[in-house]
Amino acid sequence: MSWSKSRSTSDSSQLELESYNGTGSNSESVNLQEKCALRVQNSNGSSHVEDDHAKSTFEETISRVMSNHSRNEKFIVTDDMAKSINEYTAKLKKHTTRDGDFDDSDEIFNTVTTNEDDETGFNAQRIIRDMVNNANEQGIHLRKSGVTLEEVCADGIDASALEGQTVGDILTLPYTIYKGIRNSKNKKIRKIIQNINVLAKPGEMVLVLGRPGAGCSSFLKTTAGEIDQFAGGVEGEIYYDGIPQSEMMKNYKADVIYNGELDVHFPYLTVQQTLDFAIACKTPAIRVDNLSRSDYIAFIRDLYATIFGLRHTYNTLVGNDFVRGVSGGERKRVSIAEALAARGTIYCWDNATRGLDASTALEYAEAIRIMTNIQQSTAFVTIYQASENIYNCFDKVTVLYLGKQIYFGKIRDAKDYFYRMGYECPSRQVTAEFLTALTDPKGYHVIRPGFESSVPRTSAEFEEYWRNSPEFAQLKQDIVDYNQSVNTDEIRQYYKSSMSQEKAKGARKKSYYTLSFPEQVKLCTIRGFQRIYGNKSYTVTNCVAALIQSFVTGSLYYNSPSTTNGAFSRSGVLYFALLYYCLMGLANISFEHRPILQKHKGYSLYHPAAEALASTLSAFPFRMISLTIFFIVLFFLSGLHRTASNFFICYLFLSMCSEAINGLFEMISAGCDDIAQANSIAGILMMALSMYSTYMIQLPKMHPWFKWIAYILPIQYSFESMLNAEFHGRHMDCGGTLVPAGPGYEDVASNEKVCAFAGSRPGQSWVNGDDYLKTQYRYQYKHTWRNFGIMWCFLLGYIGIKAIVTEIKRPVKSGGDALIFKKGFKPTETVEDIESNAVINISENKEKFTPAEEADDTNLEGLESTGIFIWRDVCYTIPYDGGMRRLLDNVSGYCRPGTMTALMGESGAGKTTLLNTLAQRNVGIITGDMLVNGQPIDASFERRAGYVQQQDLHVAEMTVRESLQFSARMRRNQDVPDEEKMAYVEKIIEVLGMEEYSEALVGAIGCGLNVEQRKKLSIGVELVAKPDLLLFLDEPTSGLDSQSSWAIVQLLKKLANAGQSILCTIHQPSATLFEQFDRLLLLKKGGQTVYFGDIGENSDILLKYFERNGARKCTSSENPAEYILEAIGAGATASVQEDWHEVWKNSHEFAENRIKIDHMLEELHNSPPETGTVSNSKYATSYFYQFRHVLWRNEVVFWRSMHYIFSKLMLHIVGGLFIGFTFFNVGTSYRGLQSSLFAAFMSIVQSAPAMNQIQARAIAQRDLFEVRESKSNTFHWSLIIITQYICEIPYHFVCSAIFFVSMYFPLRSFFEASRSAVYYLNYCIMFQLFYVSLGLMILYVAPNLPSANVIMGLLLSFMLGFCGVVQPASLMPTFWTFMWKASPYTYFVQNLMGIMLHKKPVICTKSELSYFEPPSGQTCGQYMEKFFQTNSGYIKNPNDTSNCAYCVYSVGDEYLSYVSSKYSYLWRNFGFFWAYIIFNFFAMVGLYYIIHVRKISLGNPSAILKRFKKN
Repeated sequence: MSWSKSRSTSDSSQLELESYNGTGSNSESVNLQEKCALRVQNSNGSSHVEDDHAKSTFEETISRVMSNHSRNEKFIVTDDMAKSINEYTAKLKKHTTRDGDFDDSDEIFNTVTTNEDDETGFNAQRIIRDMVNNANEQGIHLRKSGVTLEEVCADGIDASALEGQTVGDILTLPYTIYKGIRNSKNKKIRKIIQNINVLAKPGEMVLVLGRPGAGCSSFLKTTAGEIDQFAGGVEGEIYYDGIPQSEMMKNYKADVIYNGELDVHFPYLTVQQTLDFAIACKTPAIRVDNLSRSDYIAFIRDLYATIFGLRHTYNTLVGNDFVRGVSGGERKRVSIAEALAARGTIYCWDNATRGLDASTALEYAEAIRIMTNIQQSTAFVTIYQASENIYNCFDKVTVLYLGKQIYFGKIRDAKDYFYRMGYECPSRQVTAEFLTALTDPKGYHVIRPGFESSVPRTSAEFEEYWRNSPEFAQLKQDIVDYNQSVNTDEIRQYYKSSMSQEKAKGARKKSYYTLSFPEQVKLCTIRGFQRIYGNKSYTVTNCVAALIQSFVTGSLYYNSPSTTNGAFSRSGVLYFALLYYCLMGLANISFEHRPILQKHKGYSLYHPAAEALASTLSAFPFRMISLTIFFIVLFFLSGLHRTASNFFICYLFLSMCSEAINGLFEMISAGCDDIAQANSIAGILMMALSMYSTYMIQLPKMHPWFKWIAYILPIQYSFESMLNAEFHGRHMDCGGTLVPAGPGYEDVASNEKVCAFAGSRPGQSWVNGDDYLKTQYRYQYKHTWRNFGIMWCFLLGYIGIKAIVTEIKRPVKSGGDALIFKKGFKPTETVEDIESNAVINISENKEKFTPAEEADDTNLEGLESTGIFIWRDVCYTIPYDGGMRRLLDNVSGYCRPGTMTALMGESGAGKTTLLNTLAQRNVGIITGDMLVNGQPIDASFERRAGYVQQQDLHVAEMTVRESLQFSARMRRNQDVPDEEKMAYVEKIIEVLGMEEYSEALVGAIGCGLNVEQRKKLSIGVELVAKPDLLLFLDEPTSGLDSQSSWAIVQLLKKLANAGQSILCTIHQPSATLFEQFDRLLLLKKGGQTVYFGDIGENSDILLKYFERNGARKCTSSENPAEYILEAIGAGATASVQEDWHEVWKNSHEFAENRIKIDHMLEELHNSPPETGTVSNSKYATSYFYQFRHVLWRNEVVFWRSMHYIFSKLMLHIVGGLFIGFTFFNVGTSYRGLQSSLFAAFMSIVQSAPAMNQIQARAIAQRDLFEVRESKSNTFHWSLIIITQYICEIPYHFVCSAIFFVSMYFPLRSFFEASRSAVYYLNYCIMFQLFYVSLGLMILYVAPNLPSANVIMGLLLSFMLGFCGVVQPASLMPTFWTFMWKASPYTYFVQNLMGIMLHKKPVICTKSELSYFEPPSGQTCGQYMEKFFQTNSGYIKNPNDTSNCAYCVYSVGDEYLSYVSSKYSYLWRNFGFFWAYIIFNFFAMVGLYYIIHVRKISLGNPSAILKRFKKN
C-alpha cells in the first residue's frame, strides 16, 4: 500500500494521503496509516460480546478506508492532526487493561479537513462512524476469548539423565533389546508443569517468567493445545471462554497459535514471499467493502513489514545458519510477522525477542500490546530478558520454578507480593530480572532483615507459600466468577458463525482451516515454485546432469544395430533410462522442510497433506524439463525405433515411471523419522527396482519367494510397455547369432541353421520382436495400455499415501529436553526418592544440596592478553544487486587488555559483520588498518584470538569435557604439557559451572544440552584455547534468561579483570548488565559509528554525550542501553531528525579518539618488539599431533553414532540377503551365467545408497569445520577429509563382510577358498576402499548435500553404464571404448564375474537350446565340428541325426569373452584398483583445497591459473 508524503507550499505544511496502488511505501507513511486505523478501531471499543458486531479487525478497518478512498476521495491530515495521532498511538501502546477503559475522545480527529471548502468537504469523524456502521451492516465479526487453567499438570517421561548409545549396543543386540523392553515397561513419569492456575481475559497480556528448564515452553504449549509431546498426558481443566480444550482443538484450532523459540523458514524464499504466503492462507472470504484478495494481502504484508522494519528486506532471502539471508534479528521479526498473519485470537509466544536488539524487542512488545487492545486477543509471552518498559506492557505475570507455579497476578502487585514474602528487589534491578532471580539458587537475593530463616528457598517451599496466600485464593475465585459470567453456548455459536464467514468457498464446514483444500494446494504449489526458483543451483545442476547423461548414454548406445545383436542394447538403453531416474529419485530425499511444516501445521495455515501434494506438483515441471531433454537426446542418439508412436509411448511411460518412483521414495521419506532411516529403506528399494524391472531377471526365472516384488513396483509395467513399443512388429535379422555360420556354411539350407536367439523359429533367419518379448520376458503388446492404467494407480497411490502419512504423522519428533550422558557414566547427583518412587532431576538436586558459591577468581590466572588491538578506518564492501554495498563505514576503535568493550546497534547495523571483519573471517573488499601492538596481523591471529559465535555449533556426539579437551589440545602450543592443558580444562569447567554435566553429550536441541549449557560450552571452547590477544563474543547472552546472562557477563568481567581483552556484541542488556562494560562502540545502519568511548559509572559519560548533543534527558529509572538506541532512532519503525553519525564525526570525542589511537600507535611503534616465544605459525601444533587427536575425535563420533552405523549395517545385511536370494542357486545354465553377471553388478550398485549414507553423515562434520573450526585455525583442513575416510573404512570392512556372507553363499557358485577368499578381497576390501573415497570426494567438491547427490547420481550412471554390463564393450562405439577402459566399475565387475564363472561348465536348459536339422547323412556333432573350431557353445545331442540342440556357451570363460573379460585379468585389475583408490584420495584432498580452501570456481579456468600464478 502506498502512502506517500508531499508538502504543500503553504506555511501550514500538510500530509496528503495518497491512493492505494499496492506497491508498498516508506515506513513513516505507513505508520500514519496504522495510527489512523488504530484510532478507528478504538472508537467503539467495548469489550462485551454484544458489541462485537460493531467492531472489526485492524486490517478490515483499513480496508474500508482504502475502499472509500478508492472512490477518488481525498482528505488532508494536518501537522497538528499527525501530532495528535502520534500522541494517541503512544498512549495506546502504553495502555493495559489494568488502566481501565481507554480515553476514547474523538476531538483530535476533528481537525481533519479536505483540500476543498467546508461545504464540499467531509468530516473524518463522520466517515469513521460510517465505516463502523458498514462493518455492522456487513456483519464483520472479531472473535476473542479468555483463557482459564485450573490445576493443570503436564506429565512427561523422566528424561533428565539418559545414557547415550554406542556401536557396542549393536554388538550386544540381544541384551540391548532386553534392556529396551525393560526400560519401556519401567518408564518413570515426572511432572513437567504442575498445579498451574491462570486467568487471562480478552485483551490481556500475560508474561511468563522462569529460567530455562522451568517449564515456560511447556506451559505455553499446554495452553496452545500442543500437548502430543507429553507422554503422561495433561491433567486439569483448560477452557477458552467455557469451551473445553479438546473441543477448541477439534473445531477452532486456528484461533490458538504457538510461536516457537527457534526461527525456521524456507531459506530460499524471500521475506515478501514468506509473508505473502502466510497472509494468503488466512485471507478471509468476506472482506470489508469487497476489498480484492490481492489488495488485502499486499496491505497486511506492508503493515506488518512496517511495524517490524522489514520493508527493505522484501527481496532478500530469509536464509538460515548456512544460507546467507537477512540478519538473525530480522529473521526473528519475520517469524513474528508470520505468526501474526495467522490471525489467531490466543497467542503463545515462546521467547519471541531472542536475537532482537533492545529497541526492536520493545517495539515487538508494544505491537503485541496494540493487537490485544484493538482485537481483544489474548497473549501469553515468555521473555527471558525483559526490560522494565517491556514488563510494563503486560497486564499480568506468572512465575514458574522447576515446573511449579509460585505466583500469578497483576504485574504491579508482583514485587509487593515477594516483598511481603521477605525478598527485596535490589536497586537498579528490573522487576522481571528480580522475579526470575528468585528461582535461581545461585541468584543475587536481598532478604529483608528478620526474614532470613522464613523465606522460601526451594521450589516446593515457594509453591506452598503461593498456594496458601490470599492472592491464590482470590485467583481461584476470579476463575470461578469468570467462568460463570461467560455464556458458552452463545460464544460457541458466535465462533461458528464467525468462522463460517471467513471460510472460502469449498472449505468443509467442520474444518478450522480458512481456505479449501484445493486452494491450500494451489498456494503451496506456488510457494514450491518460488522455493525452486530461489535455489536455482540445484535445478540447474539437475538439468545439466540430465543433458550430459543423455549425450553420454545416447552415444554409448549410438545407433544400436537393428539386428538381434542390438536387441540387448535396445533393452539396455530403455532400462538405463529408468534406472537413471530411480537414482535421481533417491537423490531427492530431504528432511529440511519438516520443522517448517510442523510450525505451519500449528498455525493451521494448511493441511500437511496439501504441502505433500504441492511439493510433487511444483517439482513436476522441472523434473519434466530435465527428463524431456534427457529422453530426446537419448532417443535419437541411441537409434531406437524412430516412429512417433514409439517415441511418445516411451516418453509417456518413462515420465510416469519417473514420477511414480519419485512418489515412492517421497512416500517412504514421509513415514521415516530421519534421513539415515529413509536412505536405508530407499537403498533396499533401489535394489528391488533395479533387479525386479525384469531386465536382469525375467518373470519366468524369478524365484517364487520374491516374484511378487515385480508386481508391486511400477518399473516392470513401464519397462514392458516401452519394450513393446520398441519391438512390436519388428523383424530383426539374426546377424551374428545365426548358427551355424562362417566358413563352410555359406550354402546350407534354411532348415539346417537357426537363429540362436530367444523367440527364433527353425529355418527362419529373422526374429519377430513380439516373439522375442514373449519368449524372453513373457511380455505382450496388448498389455501396453493396461499398464498405463496400472501406472496411474501406482502414481496416485504413492502420492495419496504420502499425503495421508504426512497429514497424520507428526513432522518432527516431539519430546522435552533430555540430558544424555556418555555410555557407562552414571550421574552421581541423581538420587532416588523412595517415598515418592520418583527420580529427582539434577537441577532439583542442586537446589536442595548445593550451596550458592562463586568461582574463585584465582582460577582465572593466566588469561591475560598480551597485546593492544587497534582498528582504524575499517571499511567492508560487498557486491550487491549489480553494484557495491558498503556494510562498514570507516569504523575505528581499540581494545586494551583488562577491558570489556560492548558493541551495540540495532539489528542489521553491522555488529556481527564488524566482528567477523576484525576476526579475519569475512571475504570481500576490506580496507583500513587492523593492528596488534602496532604491527600488522600475522598468520597466528585467528588461533590466538577467541571467537564465540552466535550459533552454538558443536560435535553432537562429544561430551562437554571432550569438546573442551580437544580445543585445548589443538589451539594451545604443542610445547605446553598435556597435563597442563587438561588441568586448565578442569579449571574452565569449574569457572563456568559445568561440573554436573561435563560428561553429558552435546547432542541436538531437545535431546542434549539446553540453550544455556550450549552457550557456556561455546565460551568454554574458546577460553580453554587461552587466547592471548583478544576474545570476541557475538551475542553471548542471546536466548538466555536474565540470571544466566548476568552470570555470563560476570564471568566476562572476571576475565577482563584477569587481564583479558574482550569485544562483545550484546542485544538486550539490563542497566546493571550494561554497566559491567568499560567501553561502548555504537553503530547505526550502514555500519556507521555513532559513539566510541567510555561508558562511565552509572553510564554517566555516555549519557552526558547524548544529552549534550540533542537527545532528551535520560531519567534515573530508564535503562541507558535502551535510551541510547531510542536516541539514535534504532528499531523497526523509529526515526530521528539528527544524523548521529555526523554528530559523532563533528564531536570533540571523535577527535580525541583519533588522537588517542595515533598516540597509542606511536608509543607501540617506539616500544621494543616483543621477545615472547609465541609462534607466528598458522596452527599451534604439528600436523601429526593434529592428525592423532582429530582421528581420535572422529573415532569417538563414529562409535557413538549408533543409528548411523545400524542403518549402514541393515543396508548391507538386507541388501546382501536380497541379492543372494534373488539369484539363489544360479546353477549351470545360460541363465545362471547372466544371473552371476547381474549379481556382481548389483553388488556394485549397492554402493549408491551406501554413499548416500556416507555423505549425509559427513556433511555435518564439513559444515562444523567450515563454519567454526577452520575460522580459528583449529587444525589443518585436510584432516577433516582424511580422518573421515579412515574412520569410515573399518565399519565398511565389517558391513561388507556381512554383505559378502549374505550374498555370495546363497548363489551356490563356488565355495572353495581360492575363489571365495579372492572375491572377499576384491569386494570387501578393495571396493570398499574405492567407493568410500569416491563418495567423500564428491561431497567435498559439491556446494551442498543435494548437489552432491545429483553429481553422484551422474557419475554413478557413467561408471555403471560403461562397465560392460548394460552395454557390452563389443557393441560400444569406438569413441567410447576409452570410457569402458576408464570406468573403475569395469574392473570390479570383471574380477567378481571372473571369479564366479572361470571354468564353470554350462548346461543349457531346454528353453535355452536352439534347434535345427543337420544335412542328410551327418550327425549333429559332425555337422557342427568346423563351427566349434572358431565359435563357442556345444551340441547337447552330437550323435543324433535330427533336431540338433545347440547351447551358446559350453563354459563360463566363453561368456566372459563375450563381455570382453578374462579370468587372467584378475591381478592386473587388482593393481588398477590401487591406482583408482590413490587417485580418489588425492582428488578428494586436492579438489577440496581448490574449491573450499582457495575458493576457486572450477567453471572459471582463467581464475584458477591466475590464483596459482600468484603463488
